[in-house]
Amino acid sequence: MQYRYLTITMAATIMGLLSCAGTGSEGSVPRTDSLAQQSGQGGMPEPYATPSAVNFSKVKGWSAGQLPVAPAGFTVKQFASGLQNPRWIYVAPNGDIFVSEASTQKSAVVKVRDKIIGKDKSEQAGPTGSANRITLFRDKDHDGVAEERYVFLERLYQPFGMLILNGYFYVANTDGLLRFPYTEGQTVMKAAGQQVLPLPAGGYNNHWTRNIVSNAAGTKLYVSVGSGSNVAEHGMDNEKRRANILEINPDGSGERIYASGLRNPVGMDWAPGATTLWTAVNERDGLGDELVPDYLTSVRDGGFYGWPYVYWGRHADPRLEGKGKEWIGKAIVPDVPLGAHTASLGLAFDQAGIFPAPYRGGAFIGQHGSWNRTELTGYKVAFVPFKNGKPSGGMQDFLTGFRIEGKKDEVYGRPVGVAFTATYMLVADDAGNTIFSVLSPAK
Repeated sequence: MQYRYLTITMAATIMGLLSCAGTGSEGSVPRTDSLAQQSGQGGMPEPYATPSAVNFSKVKGWSAGQLPVAPAGFTVKQFASGLQNPRWIYVAPNGDIFVSEASTQKSAVVKVRDKIIGKDKSEQAGPTGSANRITLFRDKDHDGVAEERYVFLERLYQPFGMLILNGYFYVANTDGLLRFPYTEGQTVMKAAGQQVLPLPAGGYNNHWTRNIVSNAAGTKLYVSVGSGSNVAEHGMDNEKRRANILEINPDGSGERIYASGLRNPVGMDWAPGATTLWTAVNERDGLGDELVPDYLTSVRDGGFYGWPYVYWGRHADPRLEGKGKEWIGKAIVPDVPLGAHTASLGLAFDQAGIFPAPYRGGAFIGQHGSWNRTELTGYKVAFVPFKNGKPSGGMQDFLTGFRIEGKKDEVYGRPVGVAFTATYMLVADDAGNTIFSVLSPAK
């Protein structure tokens, strides 16, 4: 069966067949998603077991005093508000907190389409358009609320990942990796940047985010680049250097594909006590409510994870008409399923062990939330326990309350980036234009 995403989506819109079924709010009691939602290698439904729904949430924003909900004992605060699509957070070695503010840049045609299908209401509760800047925050008393705020860098092109290394401030724009001369503690970047690596831009739903991390020695950089399509419907020639994690030297030289077949790898971090890179990956759309689970996986040097031909190792995508059969059973099976259509983007480990057991040292995943599912899913920060550098259990809730209780498909915001300071967690809500801090219970 050949699935034509855009045609079916627009036809469903025009005919008024959009599915709007919703669920109640995620309560304050942590839960684990259904077996079907968490299903990984075993227990997956057949493709098209349910229709491929189009069901956009409606973002309402946060009112005064409203906060997400953390497990008992934790304290949630509003770290900063009044931003414009705060998407990603980077905590510098000196404690400065950098936030990239950016969003999808749309053509006039796409803006009209998104208004018709309701997508625009799922994206932003405030000003629209990509701010294309990086804002610097400081919390000098470490209470989880920023006291200082500076516009650090402007006139970028959909900036996302950030990194400070060897006297440079790196910014991953959607179309290239830049670096700027940097002095610790500076509040405004006045120097000109240099592009050290061009990157492919554009494509399906843009998949515009480009993230960057370095190894512990600072000798290699890893850059994530999402696919330019859902399942290579425009051909693999349009996917060159995409759906990959690239490895380069700090000056941009020596590029090679570190891992491939990753449809949209966004969050990247190193597991505590290990030398293994992990990534959170958005899997494909259009196969039904429970397919295909997003995932958290270790990243193997030279590994192929299946996209676009197969998913979860042994499952061929029926839309590719038998192509790539040689990868069935050979593509790497990811480590931890995170639920289908959860849009698992953010990833950060509690590297310093600032949270108590059972959260100490675990992985925290920002789930931006679904649009391609009959009932909303995601819209939370999930947690996966780790022990000795490996997962020791399945996904569970950590920070919820982004869904509005009793309101069908309405949400306050959508969590994305997750990061840790020396004393607390930070969560960026790009739709609610707010950053939240989560403080550990008092010892």
